[in-house]
Amino acid sequence: MNKFNEIFLDLERKILENEYPPQTLLPSENQLIKIYGVSRETIRKALNLLTNAGYIQKKQGKGSIVLDLNRFDFPISGLTSYKELQQTQGIPSQTIVHTLEETVVPKKLSELTGWSTDEVVWQLIRQRKIDGEIVILDKDYLVKSIIPKLPKERAADSIYDYFENDLQLEIAYAQKEITVESASKEVQELMELKENEPVVVIRSLVYLEDTRCFEYTESIHRLDKFRFVEFARRRKV
Repeated sequence: MNKFNEIFLDLERKILENEYPPQTLLPSENQLIKIYGVSRETIRKALNLLTNAGYIQKKQGKGSIVLDLNRFDFPISGLTSYKELQQTQGIPSQTIVHTLEETVVPKKLSELTGWSTDEVVWQLIRQRKIDGEIVILDKDYLVKSIIPKLPKERAADSIYDYFENDLQLEIAYAQKEITVESASKEVQELMELKENEPVVVIRSLVYLEDTRCFEYTESIHRLDKFRFVEFARRRKV
């Protein structure tokens, strides 16, 4: 096993056993070099593995901060609504409807969805709070010809419950893209984040049973509050 992997596993164990508790700093690079008797490059490779695994966040001028591992699981596949996720995992959450208005499809959105730039859509922006902190920002565009009305109180509760039970829409599948990005200025303001703080962005095109795309959504998650999980079965190709 490579030395940096051994160091990664040792530091991982110490984090999991709370030797390095959440929100504390790992020893500095210079200290780790002395502890493990290796080069700076080896230490940096080990720290990069910890970063990629979600154990630490590097802060300029501070060092490596241990992240809170008590995160909520967010399934990568499937079409689980936030309300369903909240109920199944017992998340003490509050939803705030920041924006609910009609607009026409911007050119960039038209290119992503195939919707006409003359199409009227609902623009819905919701902030999800857990323990008083905004941890998710959901930005939805919904085709108004398919969803003629969108009551604010239903948007604050569960739009999928409204779509399926009130409007009798059959939601079938989605295409998803998941990236890690630096938060834009708009996202920083709406989620009360620091400049260039990384976030996980899930972009989805959602389709009805008849294959019509009726929803485009960007679900923006704080990196330190969620882990993204999936069950994968091996398939030979």
